[in-house]
Amino acid sequence: MRIRIDGTDLPGRGTGAEVDALRRGNVHVGVQRKAEVVDLVPADAADATWHVEVSSREIDGMLDVGGPWVHGRPGARFLYLSWGAVTEDGFAVFRRAKLMFTDVPPELLRAAHEGRGVLVGRVGLTDAAGGPRCARVQPPAVAWTVR
Repeated sequence: MRIRIDGTDLPGRGTGAEVDALRRGNVHVGVQRKAEVVDLVPADAADATWHVEVSSREIDGMLDVGGPWVHGRPGARFLYLSWGAVTEDGFAVFRRAKLMFTDVPPELLRAAHEGRGVLVGRVGLTDAAGGPRCARVQPPAVAWTVR
């Protein structure tokens, strides 16, 4: 199953001390593959897009997803968008956002599973306080479609 995550409204785009700190701290966001965060995008980018491919299968009438991009146990699977600082020593994660497959409308998940399009999640990446969005991201902060 093909998935595209479109990140909008990155927190480093505005003005103010917190936004300046994100830029000075070289904060980036990326998608997590197993323990590694890849496809890093600066916190002040105009937008971010990640493409992942996951396996999907039907078990007892329910769809289950898996693969190196997928985290969590059956019935509670998710993708991670991880925030961190790029340093000389690598990438130091300080927050993560969970995009839960249980929040995807079942008919959209089924359509993507059957190859009728790409599952697209459009997610705002700035939280209510103006910082990087973290924890479980639920609709309407993430909107799912199949294209």
